[in-house]
Amino acid sequence: MGVWDAAQPFVFGGISGMTATAIIQPIDMVKVRIQLQGEGGAMGASTNPLTVATRIVRQEGFFAMYRGLSAGLLRQATYTTARLGLFNTFINKLKAQNNGKDLTYVQRAVASLAAGGLGALVGNPADLALIRMQADGTLPAEQKRNYTNVMNALSRIAKEEGILAWWKGATPTVVRAMALNLGMLATHSEAKVRFDKALGKSYTNNFYASAIAGFVASAFSLPFDFVKTRLQKQRPDARGVLPYKGSIDCAVKVFSTEGPLAFYRGFPTYYIRIAPHVMLTLLFSDALNDWANERKKQKK
Repeated sequence: MGVWDAAQPFVFGGISGMTATAIIQPIDMVKVRIQLQGEGGAMGASTNPLTVATRIVRQEGFFAMYRGLSAGLLRQATYTTARLGLFNTFINKLKAQNNGKDLTYVQRAVASLAAGGLGALVGNPADLALIRMQADGTLPAEQKRNYTNVMNALSRIAKEEGILAWWKGATPTVVRAMALNLGMLATHSEAKVRFDKALGKSYTNNFYASAIAGFVASAFSLPFDFVKTRLQKQRPDARGVLPYKGSIDCAVKVFSTEGPLAFYRGFPTYYIRIAPHVMLTLLFSDALNDWANERKKQKK
């Protein structure tokens, strides 16, 4: 196997994720704002996605919908490059071990869980910067961080909080990524195989499989995404005390003050953000891989 053959899944995965993120970014902004409403027991603001989007544009301007895009792109360049590249690498290794036989769902699940967890560790610094940049508009003027871009955010976080702060919230991020990738990659891969067998191979099957994968990924990962967002956005009070001590403390406090359904606050918006991103990422990745495979055939 040549260098490009080994690198191709990673390169195509990163390009696909970054393209999808550039399209979906406004929906992600609305999702984060909805999750941050009700923090500390303060309720009352509408969680309707259109209302939230309208309020952001009216109060902060249209381009506020793209706040944190640089961090989002860097996150995809690290996280999605790693998770899709690793997943495809693991799948290829498992296929070789199976001597060409179809993989079981368990094998696909193990590959997706491992790829998601490892990818999340790589992408956590950019994810932290993204959450903070998107949350800045919800803070009082004296508490705003006013990061100018993702590199400014990362450098200031390292300087003000220490380099290890880049991995703040890493535990829920990794768990969330494993849950999302189990729902996204394993479900999509399994569903596509089943659709191909039942309906014959077709690009339409990608849409069917992606829609199912998007729903499963959303349902599996939203509670972890909710906790991750709260942990990464938090900042100490006047006494230097953080609102949450960790993932479990955050989950317990949210459960007791906001109720169990708070973990699924904004699910429609989250699904609308996840499903198209899943579909676009996988469709772009498939198109790039088909193009590369066609080029190889022409050279032979």
